Amino acid sequence: MDATTGGPVGGAVVTGGGVVATTDGSGAFQLPAADGTIRARAVGYRRTELTPGAGAPEPLVVPLTPFRAKALYLSFFGIGDRRLREQALALVDATELNAVVIDVKADHGKVPYPSAVPLVAAVGAQGPTTIRDVRGLVAGLHERGIYTIARIVVFKDLPLAAARPELAVTTLAGSVWRDRERMAWTDPFRTEVVNYNVDIAVEAAENGFDEIQFDYVRFPDAPGGLVFSRPSTQQSRIAAIGGFLAEARRRLAPYDVFLSADVFGYVCWNLNDTMIGQRIEDLAPLVDYLSPMLYPSSFQFGIPGYRDPVSHPYEIVSLSLERAQQRTGLPAVRFRPWLQAFRDYAFDRRTFGGAEIRAEIAAAERFGAGGWMLWNPHNVYARDGIGSDGVTP
Repeated sequence: MDATTGGPVGGAVVTGGGVVATTDGSGAFQLPAADGTIRARAVGYRRTELTPGAGAPEPLVVPLTPFRAKALYLSFFGIGDRRLREQALALVDATELNAVVIDVKADHGKVPYPSAVPLVAAVGAQGPTTIRDVRGLVAGLHERGIYTIARIVVFKDLPLAAARPELAVTTLAGSVWRDRERMAWTDPFRTEVVNYNVDIAVEAAENGFDEIQFDYVRFPDAPGGLVFSRPSTQQSRIAAIGGFLAEARRRLAPYDVFLSADVFGYVCWNLNDTMIGQRIEDLAPLVDYLSPMLYPSSFQFGIPGYRDPVSHPYEIVSLSLERAQQRTGLPAVRFRPWLQAFRDYAFDRRTFGGAEIRAEIAAAERFGAGGWMLWNPHNVYARDGIGSDGVTP
């Protein structure tokens, strides 16, 4: 039940006794026994757990607290830099912010903490260590009331591709292909690649993260000339990305964690798979939260009616979310967008300050999104534009 209103919460996922159940429209669920720990979560709420013990009343009532994540991003190096980390967490403590996104497997394929996944060390993805005690870090954040999101960069993976070239995307000549940043990619069709990334996700869940967020859960956005282990067609790409998320969802089910996926902003608008395996209608059933990256600077062609996106951050966020909702039929709370908190790089190089950031946040909140996340690759955030404890500035 909703802890604030007392109303029923349908569609909540409840785990206990090794069984996973989903509540019906009245909030009801059934488990074979109620004498162990019961965990529950639902989109738009914090996850919770309780241990009824002998003599617990029946029916058992599980209260869920409404929650919408308002997050900052801390990178592989940002989380390990004491100054950047403390500045970010001080901002969370002082404002409406209540969550952090932390790299667990970063853009360069590295894992920042000592991992027990054998392949991490085997392919050279271990370290440098910027998180010495990941479980302790997560526990400490939870003590401060901070919701924790583990970001896992999936198919862009230089260490795995370099160490295991048979798992890499290759050129027609047979060499490991590299993108504009000289990063190699792994083949989304390969079961070994899927299992490796899901293993890291399971470890993050075991370490206590509230949510697993998959980024670069797509094929490379290259014009062509790439070789995969299977023919790359729209149908096969969509099936590969969907298959990865379905497998992650299956293996993460016992851990009571939320699952989210980052998608290109234009995926909200494009009717095809954007040539990367991301079609929003197909992704919608597979995750709890869809996180389109609605950075105005990344909309190089604008959107209908707005050819200069950096001058219209509110409209970019608002109209993109509306289009995604129209296509999927999802409730607004199922979307949690990434918002731009960095200087424009594509148009007039303007600084995205308090006015622009507040416009983006206002668009997400008036839409009814399940929160929002601020992206700055340098992990430098200002208070300007961010409300204090939920109060709009």
